[in-house]
Amino acid sequence: MSDTLTKLTYQTFQQGKNYFGLTHKMLSVRLMNIISPSERQTKPIPNEVLLKLQQKLNHLLEVDWEDAERGVYPKSLLFDNPWEDFFRYYPILWLDLPQVWDRIKHKRYQEFSPDIETFGYPSYYVQNFHHQTDGYLSDLSANLYDLQVEILFGGSADPMRRRILALLKETLHAPSLHPRQIRVLDVACGTGRTLKFIRAALPQASLYGTDLSPAYLRKANELLSQIPGELPQLLQANAEELPYLDNYFHAVTSVFLFHELPGAVRQHVIDECFRVTKPGGTLIICDSIQMSDFPEMALIMENFYKTYHEPYYQHYTTDNLVERLENAGFENIDIQVHFMSKYFIARKPG
Repeated sequence: MSDTLTKLTYQTFQQGKNYFGLTHKMLSVRLMNIISPSERQTKPIPNEVLLKLQQKLNHLLEVDWEDAERGVYPKSLLFDNPWEDFFRYYPILWLDLPQVWDRIKHKRYQEFSPDIETFGYPSYYVQNFHHQTDGYLSDLSANLYDLQVEILFGGSADPMRRRILALLKETLHAPSLHPRQIRVLDVACGTGRTLKFIRAALPQASLYGTDLSPAYLRKANELLSQIPGELPQLLQANAEELPYLDNYFHAVTSVFLFHELPGAVRQHVIDECFRVTKPGGTLIICDSIQMSDFPEMALIMENFYKTYHEPYYQHYTTDNLVERLENAGFENIDIQVHFMSKYFIARKPG
């Protein structure tokens, strides 16, 4: 397939996911307003903001294509989609929605099934983030998560995740470092999609992942075991107490974690990331944009935490993560912004 045809196929693929996400959200909101109406808290987004949002999405997809074209990762990743999960779980997603709507209507934010064990988890974690049934603590939640996030971001979640790959490869280019010596940790690895992408970009590196949820780790193991070669090493662990030696990893990554942490906990997690990163190594954080990045997107950010149960997001949008990184000891901190995601690239002094 020619590059031109491949790019056109990719653009069509992404456009289809975007339209699908928009259609799903429109239909589900209309149905919710009929079956379980609740007080509307959000404000309509002005057309000029929506236009700017579309422009930012187009730029994200162009960068995604360019990185694949120059070999940062295989072009096959551009079309990576869990189709089996989609066809299996999309009907279940609809069947789960009445519970979600009822939870929203009655503002039940810490509701778990009787068989879900919540003892031993931090109180900030025992939440129905995004109003998800059983929060992050059930197999149902783990099975639906990637599908829910793809719908939420209109098919752009994976392109946003993939922005860390070029950054990772740039930090691990030292000639004295053999690819098999590289150790990379993904903190709060969830269902393992970020680790899957890192494996494609760094096929010889030793990969590690931690997460608090045993259900999500089971899902990650299921996903990653399908890839030929060495499996990433997965551990259940609180990011505030990483079970690794000091100065162990050449790079540490974290994707879409920090907006779901209270401020003080963000600092603890950054401190731990600093501890386990080797001198000269790098921490790469991917998370939501903040108010200072695009003030014109403020309404979108405000609607986000009002629409979805994100109890720490509002504080995150004004939090000074650069200062937190510097307090931990990181230096030479760079920032990039792509679409609705922001990237902090922080180096540990050598």
